[in-house]
Amino acid sequence: MNEKLWRIGTTYIPVSDIELSANWYLEKLGARVNYQDDDKCILDLANQSIFLVRSPSGQNANFIDLAGEEHFSITFEVDGVKSLEFLRLELAVDDVRVGELEDRGHAGRNFVFYDPDGNKFDVWSELSPRFKEKYRLLEG
Repeated sequence: MNEKLWRIGTTYIPVSDIELSANWYLEKLGARVNYQDDDKCILDLANQSIFLVRSPSGQNANFIDLAGEEHFSITFEVDGVKSLEFLRLELAVDDVRVGELEDRGHAGRNFVFYDPDGNKFDVWSELSPRFKEKYRLLEG
């Protein structure tokens, strides 16, 4: 494969309160803080570096698609439908705003959830084949 870009190293997410958001990502999603100050927090989450960037209230990473629907900019992956269902239930019990399980006409299932600033995220029940190839072989 002749890839010019190898991976996404960092994703930036606007948040209004660094301390509140950092704690939310730690408690709800199991992120790990690498660095934090008044204007940013660098997290390890889902094999990626996530920068929480202090931004004005009401701003988030969502956008409106052609159908007029609010859309997420990030899809997280879990290993299977059972993992997806468990995560959704766990987040809902933990007072995180979550959507219903969805069948979008492709392999697996999805649901969406929101952080305290209204950033909308997607979760998919299928791990990408390249991820499985790279990391699953290390387990066996």
